[in-house]
Amino acid sequence: MTLALDAAAQDLLFREARTANTFTDEPVTEEQVQAIYDLVKYGPTAFNQSPLRIILVRSAEARERLVGHMAEGNQPKTAAAPLVAILAADNEFHQELPALLPHFPQAADLFFTERPVREGSAQLNAALQAAYFIVGVRAAGLAAGPMTGFDFAGVQKEFLDDDHTPLMVVNIGKPGEDAWFPRSPRLAYEDVITTV
Repeated sequence: MTLALDAAAQDLLFREARTANTFTDEPVTEEQVQAIYDLVKYGPTAFNQSPLRIILVRSAEARERLVGHMAEGNQPKTAAAPLVAILAADNEFHQELPALLPHFPQAADLFFTERPVREGSAQLNAALQAAYFIVGVRAAGLAAGPMTGFDFAGVQKEFLDDDHTPLMVVNIGKPGEDAWFPRSPRLAYEDVITTV
């Protein structure tokens, strides 16, 4: 076998995993989310920065506020998902770098003193962490429905502050009836990989 993961794990994480559009009403527990985070926090980022912030939208009142900012086609599934997470980038992540990068405590002062530089780095590295989070949801035997169809400024104002930039909203749960759209094509190896 070329890959270390067995075929069942490959299917669970990638080949058979899909973006879910419907969910059962089975709850997603705090323990499941903790296990997901405790796995995916080890994914690599530049300077070991950890700019991803996750807001779990559990209360009915918060859910209603969020649904109002979702694109029309995303509103029903966001209203019905067992758990919804707002994934955001912390643009002040550099404040934690001395603890996260103890062998290079001056990294924040050398590379991240300017806000535009921090914002670019936070966006890129939080997006990496968001991808790890989605794969972690799948590793927990759950389905994820990541979406960028929402009012970013509205979600930021409603749930975040000026130091946090929303990246995506993710519906999470056990897939429900007719959860999947047909699998869309993917590019072939030779269309993507170049050797020089």
